[in-house]
Amino acid sequence: MGLRRILLLQSDSALLTELRIILRFLDCEVIACDLDTLRDETEPEFDAIFVGVDDDIEKVILRIVELYRQAPLVLVMDKSPTRPLPAGLENRASAVLAWPTNHAALSACLEKISRGAPEVVNVRPSELFRSLTGASAAVQRTRKLIQQVAPSDATVLILGESGTGKEVIARNLHYYSARRSKPFVPVNCGAIPGELLESELFGHEKGAFTGALSSRQGRFEMAEGGTLFLDEIGDMPLSMQVKLLRVLQERCFERVGSNRTIQCDVRIIAATHRNLEEEIGRNRFREDLYYRLNVFPIDVPSLRERLEDVPTLVEDLTARLKAEKRGDMRLTPAALRVLQRYHWPGNVRELANLIERLAILFPNGVVDAADLPEKFQQYVKPEDATLRREPNAESVSATDGLVLARLPGEGLDLREHLNNLECELIKQALDECNGVVAHAANLLKMRRTTLVEKLRKYGLRGEETTVI
Repeated sequence: MGLRRILLLQSDSALLTELRIILRFLDCEVIACDLDTLRDETEPEFDAIFVGVDDDIEKVILRIVELYRQAPLVLVMDKSPTRPLPAGLENRASAVLAWPTNHAALSACLEKISRGAPEVVNVRPSELFRSLTGASAAVQRTRKLIQQVAPSDATVLILGESGTGKEVIARNLHYYSARRSKPFVPVNCGAIPGELLESELFGHEKGAFTGALSSRQGRFEMAEGGTLFLDEIGDMPLSMQVKLLRVLQERCFERVGSNRTIQCDVRIIAATHRNLEEEIGRNRFREDLYYRLNVFPIDVPSLRERLEDVPTLVEDLTARLKAEKRGDMRLTPAALRVLQRYHWPGNVRELANLIERLAILFPNGVVDAADLPEKFQQYVKPEDATLRREPNAESVSATDGLVLARLPGEGLDLREHLNNLECELIKQALDECNGVVAHAANLLKMRRTTLVEKLRKYGLRGEETTVI
Protein backbone atom coordinates (compact mmCIF):
# COMPACT_ATOMS: atom_id res chain seq x y z
CA MET A 1 0.00 0.00 0.00
CA GLY A 2 2.84 2.40 0.74
CA LEU A 3 1.09 4.36 3.49
CA ARG A 4 2.12 3.79 7.06
CA ARG A 5 2.08 6.87 9.30
CA ILE A 6 -1.26 8.75 9.48
CA LEU A 7 -2.42 11.75 11.51
CA LEU A 8 -6.12 11.61 12.38
CA LEU A 9 -7.91 14.82 13.42
CA GLN A 10 -11.57 14.79 14.46
CA SER A 11 -13.77 16.60 16.98
CA ASP A 12 -16.26 13.68 17.03
CA SER A 13 -14.68 11.16 19.42
CA ALA A 14 -16.89 8.29 18.20
CA LEU A 15 -15.91 8.77 14.56
CA LEU A 16 -12.27 9.21 15.57
CA THR A 17 -12.29 5.88 17.41
CA GLU A 18 -13.97 3.97 14.57
CA LEU A 19 -11.70 5.38 11.88
CA ARG A 20 -8.60 4.72 13.99
CA ILE A 21 -9.60 1.05 14.39
CA ILE A 22 -10.11 0.62 10.63
CA LEU A 23 -6.82 2.32 9.75
CA ARG A 24 -4.90 0.21 12.25
CA PHE A 25 -6.54 -2.90 10.81
CA LEU A 26 -4.98 -1.79 7.47
CA ASP A 27 -1.53 -1.82 9.16
CA CYS A 28 -1.28 1.96 9.44
CA GLU A 29 0.42 3.70 12.34
CA VAL A 30 -2.24 6.16 13.54
CA ILE A 31 -1.65 9.24 15.68
CA ALA A 32 -5.04 10.65 16.67
CA CYS A 33 -6.09 13.87 18.38
CA ASP A 34 -9.13 16.12 18.33
CA LEU A 35 -9.18 19.43 16.47
CA ASP A 36 -8.91 21.50 19.66
CA THR A 37 -5.55 19.98 20.63
CA LEU A 38 -3.85 20.38 17.25
CA ARG A 39 -0.44 21.69 18.22
CA ASP A 40 1.38 24.53 16.50
CA GLU A 41 4.91 23.16 16.67
CA THR A 42 6.34 21.14 13.81
CA GLU A 43 5.51 17.41 14.09
CA PRO A 44 7.19 14.42 12.40
CA GLU A 45 6.27 13.80 8.79
CA PHE A 46 3.05 11.93 7.99
CA ASP A 47 2.09 9.91 4.94
CA ALA A 48 -1.48 11.26 5.06
CA ILE A 49 -3.72 13.41 7.24
CA PHE A 50 -7.40 12.53 7.74
CA VAL A 51 -9.59 15.43 8.92
CA GLY A 52 -13.26 15.23 9.86
CA VAL A 53 -15.32 17.99 8.24
CA ASP A 54 -16.47 20.34 11.00
CA ASP A 55 -17.97 23.86 11.28
CA ASP A 56 -14.45 25.29 11.71
CA ILE A 57 -12.99 23.16 8.92
CA GLU A 58 -11.53 26.11 6.97
CA LYS A 59 -9.50 27.35 9.96
CA VAL A 60 -8.28 23.83 10.64
CA ILE A 61 -7.24 23.30 7.02
CA LEU A 62 -5.23 26.53 7.01
CA ARG A 63 -3.32 25.39 10.10
CA ILE A 64 -2.72 21.94 8.64
CA VAL A 65 -1.44 23.36 5.35
CA GLU A 66 1.05 25.47 7.31
CA LEU A 67 2.25 22.58 9.51
CA TYR A 68 2.14 19.62 7.14
CA ARG A 69 2.33 21.00 3.62
CA GLN A 70 3.83 17.89 2.05
CA ALA A 71 1.29 15.37 3.38
CA PRO A 72 -1.81 14.42 1.33
CA LEU A 73 -5.02 15.65 2.95
CA VAL A 74 -8.18 13.51 3.16
CA LEU A 75 -11.50 15.09 4.18
CA VAL A 76 -13.91 12.76 5.99
CA MET A 77 -17.53 13.89 5.68
CA ASP A 78 -21.07 12.55 6.02
CA LYS A 79 -22.63 10.89 2.99
CA SER A 80 -25.62 13.22 3.42
CA PRO A 81 -24.06 16.50 4.61
CA THR A 82 -26.27 19.26 6.04
CA ARG A 83 -24.24 21.91 4.21
CA PRO A 84 -21.91 21.89 1.20
CA LEU A 85 -18.16 22.09 1.51
CA PRO A 86 -16.84 25.69 1.78
CA ALA A 87 -15.76 27.34 -1.46
CA GLY A 88 -12.55 25.88 -2.85
CA LEU A 89 -12.00 23.45 0.04
CA GLU A 90 -11.93 20.35 -2.18
CA ASN A 91 -9.09 21.91 -4.17
CA ARG A 92 -6.92 21.79 -1.03
CA ALA A 93 -7.63 18.10 -0.47
CA SER A 94 -6.17 15.04 -2.15
CA ALA A 95 -9.33 13.00 -1.49
CA VAL A 96 -12.77 13.23 0.08
CA LEU A 97 -13.99 10.13 1.91
CA ALA A 98 -17.72 9.66 2.57
CA TRP A 99 -18.58 8.43 6.09
CA PRO A 100 -19.61 5.85 7.12
CA THR A 101 -17.18 3.97 4.90
CA ASN A 102 -16.07 0.39 4.44
CA HIS A 103 -12.84 -1.53 4.15
CA ALA A 104 -12.81 -1.53 0.33
CA ALA A 105 -13.47 2.21 -0.05
CA LEU A 106 -10.85 3.15 2.53
CA SER A 107 -8.27 0.79 1.00
CA ALA A 108 -8.93 2.31 -2.45
CA CYS A 109 -8.56 5.81 -1.02
CA LEU A 110 -5.20 4.97 0.61
CA GLU A 111 -3.95 3.25 -2.53
CA LYS A 112 -4.74 6.25 -4.74
CA ILE A 113 -3.11 8.69 -2.32
CA SER A 114 0.01 6.50 -2.12
CA ARG A 115 0.31 6.78 -5.91
CA GLY A 116 0.15 10.55 -5.63
CA ALA A 117 -3.06 10.88 -7.62
CA PRO A 118 -5.51 13.34 -6.05
CA GLU A 119 -8.89 11.66 -6.09
CA VAL A 120 -12.36 12.18 -4.70
CA VAL A 121 -13.81 8.97 -3.30
CA ASN A 122 -17.60 8.51 -3.15
CA VAL A 123 -18.53 12.17 -2.87
CA ARG A 124 -20.86 14.57 -4.65
CA PRO A 125 -19.21 16.64 -7.41
CA SER A 126 -18.33 20.20 -6.48
CA GLU A 127 -20.09 22.91 -8.52
CA LEU A 128 -18.54 25.91 -6.81
CA PHE A 129 -16.15 26.87 -9.59
CA ARG A 130 -17.48 24.92 -12.54
CA SER A 131 -19.24 27.71 -14.43
CA LEU A 132 -19.35 31.45 -14.94
CA THR A 133 -22.68 32.97 -14.02
CA GLY A 134 -24.36 35.16 -16.62
CA ALA A 135 -25.52 35.19 -20.22
CA SER A 136 -24.18 38.57 -21.39
CA ALA A 137 -22.03 38.88 -24.49
CA ALA A 138 -19.00 39.69 -22.31
CA VAL A 139 -19.36 36.48 -20.28
CA GLN A 140 -19.97 34.41 -23.42
CA ARG A 141 -16.73 35.77 -24.93
CA THR A 142 -14.86 34.82 -21.76
CA ARG A 143 -16.33 31.31 -21.80
CA LYS A 144 -15.28 30.87 -25.42
CA LEU A 145 -11.70 31.91 -24.61
CA ILE A 146 -11.62 29.43 -21.73
CA GLN A 147 -12.84 26.62 -23.98
CA GLN A 148 -10.21 27.49 -26.58
CA VAL A 149 -7.17 27.65 -24.29
CA ALA A 150 -8.04 25.24 -21.45
CA PRO A 151 -7.02 22.01 -23.28
CA SER A 152 -3.55 23.40 -24.04
CA ASP A 153 -0.61 24.02 -21.69
CA ALA A 154 -0.28 27.65 -22.80
CA THR A 155 0.47 30.23 -20.12
CA VAL A 156 -2.58 32.42 -19.48
CA LEU A 157 -2.59 35.99 -18.17
CA ILE A 158 -5.92 37.02 -16.63
CA LEU A 159 -6.49 40.76 -16.50
CA GLY A 160 -9.31 42.55 -14.72
CA GLU A 161 -10.34 44.77 -11.84
CA SER A 162 -10.37 43.50 -8.27
CA GLY A 163 -13.45 41.46 -7.45
CA THR A 164 -14.27 40.41 -11.02
CA GLY A 165 -13.58 36.72 -10.39
CA LYS A 166 -10.11 36.15 -11.84
CA GLU A 167 -9.56 33.10 -9.64
CA VAL A 168 -12.87 31.66 -10.88
CA ILE A 169 -11.47 31.93 -14.43
CA ALA A 170 -8.25 30.22 -13.33
CA ARG A 171 -10.12 27.36 -11.66
CA ASN A 172 -12.26 26.87 -14.77
CA LEU A 173 -9.11 26.73 -16.92
CA HIS A 174 -7.70 24.04 -14.64
CA TYR A 175 -10.95 22.10 -14.43
CA TYR A 176 -11.39 21.92 -18.21
CA SER A 177 -7.75 20.99 -18.85
CA ALA A 178 -6.05 17.61 -18.99
CA ARG A 179 -4.48 18.50 -15.61
CA ARG A 180 -7.77 18.54 -13.70
CA SER A 181 -6.86 15.41 -11.71
CA LYS A 182 -3.66 17.09 -10.51
CA PRO A 183 -3.34 19.90 -7.93
CA PHE A 184 -4.53 23.47 -8.45
CA VAL A 185 -2.25 25.59 -6.25
CA PRO A 186 -3.02 29.31 -5.82
CA VAL A 187 -0.58 31.82 -4.34
CA ASN A 188 -1.21 35.52 -3.80
CA CYS A 189 2.03 37.26 -4.75
CA GLY A 190 0.86 40.53 -3.21
CA ALA A 191 0.00 39.05 0.20
CA ILE A 192 3.41 37.45 0.89
CA PRO A 193 6.39 39.65 1.89
CA GLY A 194 9.08 39.77 -0.79
CA GLU A 195 11.73 38.17 1.43
CA LEU A 196 9.47 35.14 2.02
CA LEU A 197 8.10 34.76 -1.50
CA GLU A 198 11.10 32.83 -2.84
CA SER A 199 10.75 30.20 -0.10
CA GLU A 200 6.99 30.11 -0.66
CA LEU A 201 7.37 29.42 -4.38
CA PHE A 202 10.49 27.25 -4.48
CA GLY A 203 10.69 25.80 -0.96
CA HIS A 204 13.76 25.66 1.29
CA GLU A 205 16.13 23.23 2.94
CA LYS A 206 16.59 22.78 6.67
CA GLY A 207 18.84 25.52 8.06
CA ALA A 208 18.65 27.66 4.89
CA PHE A 209 17.78 30.67 7.06
CA THR A 210 16.81 31.49 10.63
CA GLY A 211 13.62 29.64 11.48
CA ALA A 212 14.01 27.00 8.76
CA LEU A 213 13.74 24.06 11.17
CA SER A 214 12.94 21.54 8.47
CA SER A 215 12.90 21.15 4.72
CA ARG A 216 9.78 22.41 3.01
CA GLN A 217 8.21 22.08 -0.40
CA GLY A 218 7.40 25.21 -2.38
CA ARG A 219 4.29 25.89 -4.41
CA PHE A 220 5.98 24.74 -7.63
CA GLU A 221 6.59 21.28 -6.15
CA MET A 222 3.08 21.16 -4.68
CA ALA A 223 1.62 21.91 -8.13
CA GLU A 224 3.70 19.29 -9.96
CA GLY A 225 1.71 17.99 -12.91
CA GLY A 226 -1.05 20.51 -12.24
CA THR A 227 -1.63 24.26 -12.32
CA LEU A 228 0.07 27.05 -10.39
CA PHE A 229 -2.05 30.19 -10.13
CA LEU A 230 0.03 33.33 -9.48
CA ASP A 231 -2.53 35.88 -8.33
CA GLU A 232 -1.61 39.59 -8.26
CA ILE A 233 1.56 38.95 -10.26
CA GLY A 234 1.85 42.71 -10.76
CA ASP A 235 2.76 43.10 -7.08
CA MET A 236 5.72 40.69 -7.25
CA PRO A 237 9.08 42.36 -6.39
CA LEU A 238 11.51 42.83 -9.28
CA SER A 239 14.09 40.54 -7.64
CA MET A 240 11.59 37.69 -7.68
CA GLN A 241 10.48 38.46 -11.22
CA VAL A 242 13.99 37.56 -12.43
CA LYS A 243 13.90 34.18 -10.67
CA LEU A 244 10.38 33.43 -11.92
CA LEU A 245 11.45 34.24 -15.49
CA ARG A 246 14.21 31.63 -15.27
CA VAL A 247 11.75 28.98 -14.10
CA LEU A 248 9.37 29.79 -16.95
CA GLN A 249 12.20 29.60 -19.48
CA GLU A 250 14.08 26.54 -18.20
CA ARG A 251 11.33 24.68 -16.31
CA CYS A 252 13.60 24.03 -13.34
CA PHE A 253 14.52 25.65 -10.01
CA GLU A 254 16.41 25.12 -6.74
CA ARG A 255 15.09 25.27 -3.22
CA VAL A 256 16.47 28.05 -1.04
CA GLY A 257 19.69 26.74 0.53
CA SER A 258 20.14 23.95 -2.01
CA ASN A 259 22.12 23.55 -5.22
CA ARG A 260 20.09 20.58 -6.43
CA THR A 261 18.10 21.40 -9.57
CA ILE A 262 14.47 20.25 -9.57
CA GLN A 263 12.64 19.83 -12.86
CA CYS A 264 9.01 20.92 -12.89
CA ASP A 265 5.98 20.24 -15.04
CA VAL A 266 3.56 23.00 -14.07
CA ARG A 267 1.13 25.10 -16.05
CA ILE A 268 1.29 28.77 -15.12
CA ILE A 269 -1.80 30.97 -14.89
CA ALA A 270 -1.15 34.54 -13.72
CA ALA A 271 -3.57 37.33 -12.84
CA THR A 272 -3.39 40.99 -11.95
CA HIS A 273 -5.60 44.04 -11.59
CA ARG A 274 -2.74 46.32 -12.67
CA ASN A 275 -1.96 47.62 -16.17
CA LEU A 276 1.32 45.79 -16.71
CA GLU A 277 2.31 47.88 -19.72
CA GLU A 278 2.11 50.99 -17.54
CA GLU A 279 4.05 49.17 -14.81
CA ILE A 280 6.78 48.39 -17.38
CA GLY A 281 6.99 52.10 -18.26
CA ARG A 282 7.47 52.90 -14.57
CA ASN A 283 10.18 50.22 -14.23
CA ARG A 284 8.08 48.21 -11.79
CA PHE A 285 7.60 45.15 -14.00
CA ARG A 286 10.03 43.36 -16.30
CA GLU A 287 9.16 43.57 -19.96
CA ASP A 288 10.64 40.14 -20.74
CA LEU A 289 8.53 38.52 -18.00
CA TYR A 290 5.43 40.28 -19.33
CA TYR A 291 5.88 38.79 -22.79
CA ARG A 292 6.59 35.38 -21.28
CA LEU A 293 3.31 35.52 -19.32
CA ASN A 294 1.19 37.22 -21.95
CA VAL A 295 0.88 34.17 -24.23
CA PHE A 296 -2.90 34.03 -24.03
CA PRO A 297 -4.49 37.06 -22.29
CA ILE A 298 -8.06 36.96 -20.97
CA ASP A 299 -9.71 40.26 -20.01
CA VAL A 300 -12.37 39.71 -17.36
CA PRO A 301 -15.22 42.22 -17.78
CA SER A 302 -16.18 44.39 -14.85
CA LEU A 303 -19.70 44.04 -13.47
CA ARG A 304 -20.72 47.46 -14.82
CA GLU A 305 -19.92 46.15 -18.32
CA ARG A 306 -22.45 43.32 -17.89
CA LEU A 307 -25.22 44.75 -15.74
CA GLU A 308 -27.73 42.47 -17.48
CA ASP A 309 -26.13 39.60 -15.54
CA VAL A 310 -26.98 41.11 -12.12
CA PRO A 311 -30.32 39.24 -11.72
CA THR A 312 -28.68 35.93 -12.62
CA LEU A 313 -25.79 36.59 -10.24
CA VAL A 314 -28.21 37.50 -7.45
CA GLU A 315 -30.18 34.32 -8.05
CA ASP A 316 -26.98 32.26 -7.90
CA LEU A 317 -25.74 33.97 -4.73
CA THR A 318 -29.07 33.65 -2.90
CA ALA A 319 -29.31 29.98 -3.93
CA ARG A 320 -25.89 29.32 -2.40
CA LEU A 321 -26.86 31.04 0.84
CA LYS A 322 -30.04 28.97 0.95
CA ALA A 323 -28.06 25.77 0.36
CA GLU A 324 -25.79 26.74 3.25
CA LYS A 325 -28.87 27.23 5.50
CA ARG A 326 -28.13 30.94 5.84
CA GLY A 327 -31.56 32.23 4.88
CA ASP A 328 -34.03 32.10 2.01
CA MET A 329 -34.07 35.74 0.91
CA ARG A 330 -35.15 37.12 -2.47
CA LEU A 331 -35.22 40.52 -4.15
CA THR A 332 -38.19 42.14 -5.88
CA PRO A 333 -37.88 43.14 -9.55
CA ALA A 334 -37.77 46.78 -8.41
CA ALA A 335 -34.75 46.08 -6.18
CA LEU A 336 -33.02 44.24 -9.03
CA ARG A 337 -33.60 47.21 -11.35
CA VAL A 338 -31.93 49.49 -8.81
CA LEU A 339 -28.93 47.16 -8.54
CA GLN A 340 -28.61 47.22 -12.33
CA ARG A 341 -28.23 51.02 -12.25
CA TYR A 342 -25.39 50.98 -9.71
CA HIS A 343 -21.78 51.24 -10.99
CA TRP A 344 -20.28 48.44 -8.77
CA PRO A 345 -16.71 49.59 -8.13
CA GLY A 346 -16.13 46.38 -6.13
CA ASN A 347 -17.58 44.21 -8.91
CA VAL A 348 -18.98 40.74 -8.17
CA ARG A 349 -17.27 40.63 -4.76
CA GLU A 350 -19.17 43.78 -3.73
CA LEU A 351 -22.44 42.25 -4.96
CA ALA A 352 -21.75 39.04 -3.02
CA ASN A 353 -21.09 41.05 0.15
CA LEU A 354 -24.35 42.97 -0.34
CA ILE A 355 -26.37 39.77 -0.77
CA GLU A 356 -24.81 38.28 2.36
CA ARG A 357 -25.65 41.45 4.31
CA LEU A 358 -29.26 41.42 3.07
CA ALA A 359 -29.56 37.73 3.98
CA ILE A 360 -28.67 38.67 7.55
CA LEU A 361 -31.11 41.59 7.67
CA PHE A 362 -33.96 39.74 5.88
CA PRO A 363 -33.17 36.03 6.46
CA ASN A 364 -36.48 34.72 5.06
CA GLY A 365 -38.00 37.83 3.57
CA VAL A 366 -38.42 39.83 0.40
CA VAL A 367 -36.09 42.78 -0.19
CA ASP A 368 -37.61 45.78 -2.00
CA ALA A 369 -35.83 48.80 -3.46
CA ALA A 370 -36.50 50.83 -0.31
CA ASP A 371 -34.81 48.13 1.79
CA LEU A 372 -31.46 48.49 0.00
CA PRO A 373 -28.63 50.38 1.78
CA GLU A 374 -28.53 54.17 1.62
CA LYS A 375 -25.97 54.41 -1.20
CA PHE A 376 -28.40 52.65 -3.57
CA GLN A 377 -31.34 54.96 -2.86
CA GLN A 378 -30.13 57.61 -5.33
CA TYR A 379 -30.73 55.04 -8.09
CA VAL A 380 -34.38 54.49 -7.14
CA LYS A 381 -36.80 55.90 -9.74
CA PRO A 382 -40.53 56.67 -9.38
CA GLU A 383 -41.51 53.45 -11.14
CA ASP A 384 -39.63 51.51 -8.44
CA ALA A 385 -41.87 52.91 -5.69
CA THR A 386 -44.32 50.17 -4.73
CA LEU A 387 -46.69 49.37 -1.94
CA ARG A 388 -44.42 48.12 0.86
CA ARG A 389 -45.57 45.66 3.47
CA GLU A 390 -44.52 46.66 6.99
CA PRO A 391 -45.59 43.82 9.27
CA ASN A 392 -44.25 45.52 12.40
CA ALA A 393 -46.25 48.70 11.96
CA GLU A 394 -48.56 49.32 14.91
CA SER A 395 -51.24 51.15 12.92
CA VAL A 396 -52.98 49.32 10.09
CA SER A 397 -54.59 51.39 7.35
CA ALA A 398 -57.35 50.46 4.93
CA THR A 399 -54.70 48.81 2.77
CA ASP A 400 -54.25 46.08 5.43
CA GLY A 401 -50.71 46.85 6.47
CA LEU A 402 -49.52 48.29 3.14
CA VAL A 403 -48.03 51.77 3.28
CA LEU A 404 -48.05 53.90 0.12
CA ALA A 405 -44.69 55.31 -1.02
CA ARG A 406 -44.35 59.11 -0.72
CA LEU A 407 -45.22 61.27 -3.72
CA PRO A 408 -42.00 62.44 -5.47
CA GLY A 409 -41.39 66.18 -5.39
CA GLU A 410 -41.49 66.41 -9.18
CA GLY A 411 -44.83 64.57 -9.29
CA LEU A 412 -45.65 61.49 -11.37
CA ASP A 413 -48.02 60.13 -14.02
CA LEU A 414 -50.62 58.51 -11.78
CA ARG A 415 -52.09 56.23 -14.46
CA GLU A 416 -48.64 54.94 -15.46
CA HIS A 417 -47.64 54.57 -11.81
CA LEU A 418 -50.76 52.57 -10.96
CA ASN A 419 -50.23 50.33 -14.00
CA ASN A 420 -46.62 49.74 -12.93
CA LEU A 421 -47.78 49.06 -9.39
CA GLU A 422 -50.45 46.60 -10.53
CA CYS A 423 -47.98 44.83 -12.82
CA GLU A 424 -45.42 44.61 -9.99
CA LEU A 425 -47.93 43.09 -7.55
CA ILE A 426 -49.09 40.56 -10.14
CA LYS A 427 -45.47 39.53 -10.72
CA GLN A 428 -44.97 39.08 -6.98
CA ALA A 429 -48.14 37.02 -6.70
CA LEU A 430 -47.03 34.76 -9.55
CA ASP A 431 -43.61 34.36 -7.89
CA GLU A 432 -45.25 33.45 -4.59
CA CYS A 433 -47.48 30.87 -6.31
CA ASN A 434 -44.82 29.37 -8.61
CA GLY A 435 -46.62 30.71 -11.68
CA VAL A 436 -50.00 29.06 -10.99
CA VAL A 437 -52.60 31.60 -12.18
CA ALA A 438 -55.50 30.28 -10.07
CA HIS A 439 -53.47 30.50 -6.86
CA ALA A 440 -52.16 33.96 -7.76
CA ALA A 441 -55.73 35.12 -8.40
CA ASN A 442 -56.78 33.90 -4.94
CA LEU A 443 -53.83 35.74 -3.40
CA LEU A 444 -54.86 38.96 -5.20
CA LYS A 445 -58.55 38.47 -4.27
CA MET A 446 -59.72 38.50 -7.91
CA ARG A 447 -61.28 36.09 -10.40
CA ARG A 448 -58.98 33.91 -12.46
CA THR A 449 -60.42 35.24 -15.75
CA THR A 450 -59.74 38.82 -14.61
CA LEU A 451 -56.12 37.96 -13.83
CA VAL A 452 -55.75 36.25 -17.23
CA GLU A 453 -56.91 39.48 -18.93
CA LYS A 454 -54.35 41.48 -16.94
CA LEU A 455 -51.62 39.01 -17.87
CA ARG A 456 -52.50 39.65 -21.53
CA LYS A 457 -52.47 43.39 -20.89
CA TYR A 458 -48.99 43.42 -19.34
CA GLY A 459 -47.52 40.62 -21.44
CA LEU A 460 -46.80 38.49 -18.38
CA ARG A 461 -46.41 34.74 -18.22
CA GLY A 462 -45.76 32.45 -15.26
CA GLU A 463 -43.84 29.22 -15.34
CA GLU A 464 -47.02 27.18 -15.30
CA THR A 465 -49.28 29.80 -16.83
CA THR A 466 -50.96 29.43 -20.22
CA VAL A 467 -52.69 32.52 -21.56
CA ILE A 468 -55.17 31.67 -24.33
